[in-house]
Formats: sequence, structure tokens, C-alpha cells
Amino acid sequence: MRIRLIGLLCLAVLAFSSCNKKEGVGGTGTVQGYVKLINHPDDNFTLPADTVDAVKTDVFIVYGNSDFYGDDVETDDKGFYKFKYLTSGTYTVFAYSTLPDGNKVPVTASVSIGNGGTGRVPTLYIHSGKAYGTSIVKGKVWARYINKNNYQIGAGWAYEHRVYIRTLGDSYHFDDTRVSLDGVFAFQKLQPGEYEVFTFEEDVNEIVYPIVDTVIVEEAGQIIEMVPDTTFVVRVKV
Repeated sequence: MRIRLIGLLCLAVLAFSSCNKKEGVGGTGTVQGYVKLINHPDDNFTLPADTVDAVKTDVFIVYGNSDFYGDDVETDDKGFYKFKYLTSGTYTVFAYSTLPDGNKVPVTASVSIGNGGTGRVPTLYIHSGKAYGTSIVKGKVWARYINKNNYQIGAGWAYEHRVYIRTLGDSYHFDDTRVSLDGVFAFQKLQPGEYEVFTFEEDVNEIVYPIVDTVIVEEAGQIIEMVPDTTFVVRVKV
């Protein structure tokens, strides 16, 4: 009778332990999903984004409320991944977006599974590319051409005129560019913040004057048009 009682107690302990097993390996459940990669190339002033399957991308899984990931797998040629042999519970999976400076930002999603169940995770969209997380500021320069007698002899969109940008409060610019044939200029890969865009004009006495305008980049992924209300008008000595 005593041996039987001990045996029953052991079975109860095992059953309780099995029912309350923490998230992790040792079960028959699976967690699976897809990862998509959104590319953000630079040198294109329309902020295009190209979405493709994230091939050979590391995906990580966190068991329950753990502070560390428990395992990682690599996506296949369709961006698909699967974690197998999991117990019932809640899991978090994540993959990394890559910022232009090389820093990584996790993109996460959670799913719960029952005993032997399959948890299908919402598609993870990760980002990469030199223009990711940045914005573009565009503007135009109109030129009034004057001769040595200070008479205007022509006008039109400036060509090859140089424009500069600096962080608001700084003394020096961090980038500059020349306007195109139609007077257009653009600064790309700008982080959210306040900037001063400026150029210069020259009078007949060869005195150079700065023309400055302030622009605010409130968030990433914006194309901020400074025209037409803030078109720069400059005098160019010829």
C-alpha cells in the first residue's frame, strides 16, 4: 500500500510538472512565419522602397518572458522560418532592421501555441538601405543676373549654383550641393531635426550676402519640398 501511494504521488508530480512546463524546447509545437525585406536605396530623391523576400536572414525566438533569446534560425529562399519542438505557451520572435550607421533595430511579433499546436506569426517587415530612417529636403534657386552697372540683364532658374545645409545652431555646413539645370537642389539622408539651408548672392561691389531658410524634419521617411513658397532668389553678377 505504501509503495502504491508513493507511485501515485510520483505520477502526480510528473503530471503537474508536465502541465506547468515553461516555454521552450521539449514539446511538439511549432512557431513559423515569413520575413520581408524593404530596401531603401539612396541617390534617388523619391524615397523608393523595394520589398523582397528576406533570404538567409537570422530570426530569433524568446521563450515566454525570458530576457534572452532561446534559439535562432535562418530563413530560406522564400523568407520562411520555423522553430520546432516547442512546448505550449507564448513566444516572441524578432529579426533586425539595419540603420544606415550600422545599428540594428529589432522588429518583433508574439504568438501563443497550445500543446502540439502551430503558431503562425504575422509577417516581419525589416528595413535596410542607406536611406532608411532618413528624409529628403528639396528646393529651388531662381537667379536674377545683373551686370556691372547693377542692371538686370536676365533671369531664370539658377544653374550650378551652390547650396549648403547645416544643423540649426551650428556655424558650419555638413553638406553642400549644386543645383541642376532647372534650379533644383536636394539634400538626402537627413535625420529628424532642425536645419538651415542657405546659399549666397553677390552684388556689383562683389560683396557676398547669405540667404538662409530654416526647415524642420519632423520624422523619417519624409520628402520636404521647400518650393514654391521658399524659393531662393539670388543676384548673380555677370
